[in-house]
This record gives sequence, structure tokens and C-alpha cells, in this order.
Amino acid sequence: MFENLPKAVLIDVDGTMVDSVPDLAYCVDEMMKALGLPVHGEAKVRHWVGNGVERLVRRALVGQLDGEPDDALFARAYPIYLELYAANTCQRSSLYPGVRAGIDYLKSVGVRIGCVTNKVEQFTIPLLKTLGIYDDFEIVISGDSLPRKKPDPMPLLHGADFFSVPAVEVMMIGDSISDVKAARAAGFKIVCMSYGYNHGADIRESQPDAVIDSMIELSRLFPARA
Repeated sequence: MFENLPKAVLIDVDGTMVDSVPDLAYCVDEMMKALGLPVHGEAKVRHWVGNGVERLVRRALVGQLDGEPDDALFARAYPIYLELYAANTCQRSSLYPGVRAGIDYLKSVGVRIGCVTNKVEQFTIPLLKTLGIYDDFEIVISGDSLPRKKPDPMPLLHGADFFSVPAVEVMMIGDSISDVKAARAAGFKIVCMSYGYNHGADIRESQPDAVIDSMIELSRLFPARA
């Protein structure tokens, strides 16, 4: 349990609120088919998600977390993926259990809520709207909203400035080492979800301030103000 309720919370999307891998993996495999290359499957793609669509495409083309594909191949692949994902942003994706209850709790105790993600705006906004949570956020900071994205602290500090709340009174809720690094650099507290996308590593190894299995647990972590 934290001693004080944060004044504002910024929440990540993929792997935190939304299980988007089914759509992302479908688009990866359809892209690979279009290029005449072997498909990867959802389990493998799940380890590659978390740093934006462009990075995901590059990982799919080399078949691993690190490395760079041939420039000409990437130039062919990326537009294919973008077209596929535009048509499949939320065909198979869903909110994780407890997300709606967690958001409702934060709002009920007066915490201001924003969203911060590395997913670009053209995909972020339709996803949040389709899943019925877009209107819960006072601000949505996407991967292309600012010059830099997570793990750089810029998006988080931008959110704190928007809320006019000191960084020490803002909480990040995420699922990956990228979220932890961004939060630490910004001076935020950081709570991570146990089930998210962290390239196959246990998020506890990154030492966030707390790890929870469901956003329902936020009511336990953050006591309501008297």
C-alpha cells in the first residue's frame, strides 16, 4: 500500500489495459505471407510487442528481438503492415479483466487520469474508442505526439505538466521495462501489471514500486483520501 493517493495517474495501453497481441500478431503474419516469408504465430509476437509498430515490424522481419532488417525489405513491409493494422486495430483485442473497475475506482476517489503509449495516434484513438475507455482520459499521449517516446521521460513529464501536478505526485501504471525506465527518469512512482508485454522477462526484475495482477487491486494500493 502507498502512503498517499496520487493526484494523477498515467496509464499505458498495450499489455497494461489492452491485450492487443491477437490483432498485432494477425497483422504480422498476414504481412509475412504477403512478402512470401514464414509466419511467426501469436506466442512469438507476444515477446516482441512494446516499442511501437515500426519496431515490431523490424523484429518480425529479422525473427528476433534485436537486429535490423534489410532497408529495402522494411520499405516494402512497413506500408503493408500499416494497412493491415488500420483495418484490424481492434478486431481481436480486448480489455484485460479488472481494467474498467480500476479506472472507475481512480475516478471515484478524485485521481485525474491520462493515457501514455508508444502506439501512434492513428491506432491509439480508434482502439480506445472501440473499447469504450477513450472518454475516461483527460489526455492521451501517443507515440508520435511528442519528439520522444518512452523510455524517454518526455511523455510522462508532458502529462504531469498538463495536470499541473508535481512529478512526485504522479503515478505511472505500465507493464514493461520501458515504462519503469520512463517513470524513474521522470521522478514518478510506477506500478506494473504482472501479465503484460515485457519481452518474456518477469517485470519484477525491473523493480517497479509494486506489481499487481489486476487493476482491481488499485483500491488496495491507493487508499482513498479521508
